[in-house]
Amino acid sequence: ITVVTWNVGTAMPPNDVTSLLHLNTGEANDVDMIAIGLQEVNSKINKRLKDALFTDQWSELFMDVLSPFHFILVSTVRMQGVILLVFAKYYHLPFLQDIQTDCTRTGLGGYWGNKGGVSVRLSIFGHMVCFLNCHLPAHLEKAEQRKEDFATILHMQQFEGPVANGILDHDLVFWFGDLNFRIESLDICFVKYAIDSNVLSQLWEKDQLNIAKSTWPVLRGFQEGPLNFPPTFKFDVGTNKYDSSAKKRKPAWTDRILWKIKPPSKGWGAGGQQPSQGVLSVSQLCYCSHMEYTVSDHKPVAAIFAVQFASKVDKPQVEIYVADEWSRPEQAVVRYKMAVGFHRSSWDWIGLYRVGFRHPKDYVSYVWARSDDGERCLEKQLCAQVMFSEEALPKGNGEYILGYYSNTSSSIAGVTEPFQISLPRSEEGSSSTDSSGSSSEEDDSTLVLLAPKSRSPSPGKMKRHRSRSPSLAKFQGLILRPSSRDRGTSRSPSPQSRRSLPRNIPTIHLPQEELRHHGVKGKELGQAPESLEGSSFYQTVQEQGGLRHVSADSPMARADPRNLGLLPALRLEMIDQALGQRRESADQGYYPRQKMSPTSPPSCGTSPKEGRNP
Repeated sequence: ITVVTWNVGTAMPPNDVTSLLHLNTGEANDVDMIAIGLQEVNSKINKRLKDALFTDQWSELFMDVLSPFHFILVSTVRMQGVILLVFAKYYHLPFLQDIQTDCTRTGLGGYWGNKGGVSVRLSIFGHMVCFLNCHLPAHLEKAEQRKEDFATILHMQQFEGPVANGILDHDLVFWFGDLNFRIESLDICFVKYAIDSNVLSQLWEKDQLNIAKSTWPVLRGFQEGPLNFPPTFKFDVGTNKYDSSAKKRKPAWTDRILWKIKPPSKGWGAGGQQPSQGVLSVSQLCYCSHMEYTVSDHKPVAAIFAVQFASKVDKPQVEIYVADEWSRPEQAVVRYKMAVGFHRSSWDWIGLYRVGFRHPKDYVSYVWARSDDGERCLEKQLCAQVMFSEEALPKGNGEYILGYYSNTSSSIAGVTEPFQISLPRSEEGSSSTDSSGSSSEEDDSTLVLLAPKSRSPSPGKMKRHRSRSPSLAKFQGLILRPSSRDRGTSRSPSPQSRRSLPRNIPTIHLPQEELRHHGVKGKELGQAPESLEGSSFYQTVQEQGGLRHVSADSPMARADPRNLGLLPALRLEMIDQALGQRRESADQGYYPRQKMSPTSPPSCGTSPKEGRNP
């Protein structure tokens, strides 16, 4: 298990986090899970609004980097600027159950979430493990406040279920974050001398957290590896130099990773024998900072742990059987068998995932896990069967994985090994597949993660057209202008409605006097309709024989979808076009429309009972 903590100081993500996650050392093949705790992610109101609609950029970055290594986002939780992400290899997903999250605010007396803790707890092969990411109060003199806040977090966070209701009830707890403990007594000159001379051990005994571990009852049992790396706070942003501002803050190990193993219950180990199940051991293989990252005034810290325990679960809750290859649509048959005691739901579904998928709802298509004899199959331990329709299958060649998603546990209860799909492309299908494939490289929005309890999976076909989060960050030239309604002109229709126009609708043109009014020469009257697409006023209709004048408020003019005002009160326009083309026509109140492709489709849905993807 790899654990990472980083106070990012509201910075934008760096281009590469491969070394931070130890993916370039060959250790990625041995790592099964990764927990990433972030603090001070930009949570200003405009940024939070975008993050509420789309996944934040930091989460997107880690999913992009980890998915090629077959890591899947298991769970995530955010409290303002504090984020926790937990990833696991896809073949471990069926053995990660009872996933729950919680958060506790401690800022401003518990009313503000800039400080506090977020947690993800889950059962890993039958053992209860909790990851706790905290951001505690700052400053040297706030040690007692940090103690009280940590005790509050431990007391407030409670989970459902028969076991491990509190954080310390778990078999294993990882506690990490910007814990903000400082170095006492020593002045800044001696601290910097010890750092430059690489005699860090002289600073350990004055570290507040080291002192607290032996004096605070709430920290009893927590362990930490040796601090053999320089203090991770405070640096000048963009450099590896400690604070050179007027405040000249003293360097400190504020960013820490600790763990605690639950002590065995009374009666265990009687006679000098240990039980075959229930005992686990943890050894720390690595504990280091990463000086190469300079976007924040904190340096990130990473630790790698080897956790050994006897597996209490050896079979997934759902076993899925599928052919080695689907070369014809009729081969897309899925047989699955549910274990005794599995809590089946009519909202369960089986997703078809491309190898390298990012999270449980990042599927290509899905089918509802509903068979007429589902209850009988569960009771008598028989195999149920479902089939993917030909329309739902991806065309072309590729490796895919099937996963059974349990709505009750909000997790994947069974997966297959990768198998091949080799379906021929039709001319029409290949063009649509190619276009959707190219767009999928740019989007992969994880909007569905915001509603993990949603019964139906997110629309798979529309998923490809959602822009990557946050959508506005890609278009740095976009500005917001008031709608044309505010300027007294008719509003342009939405790009979606214009995109779906039939080809045989009447083509609308302006008369010559109207064209001259807008600076268009009369000889251009007979040009293609696209040349006049910017006009928002239509008064003539082109037919086979020539031009026929029609009143502006005639049924023909009103019936054209392009005359309908469908845009909201704000429009997005490019800065360079807006400043160049609109400067002359601003005083006339006329704004030509810009060609824009929609960044996301209109929301739509369908009842799961219809059995169709919207």
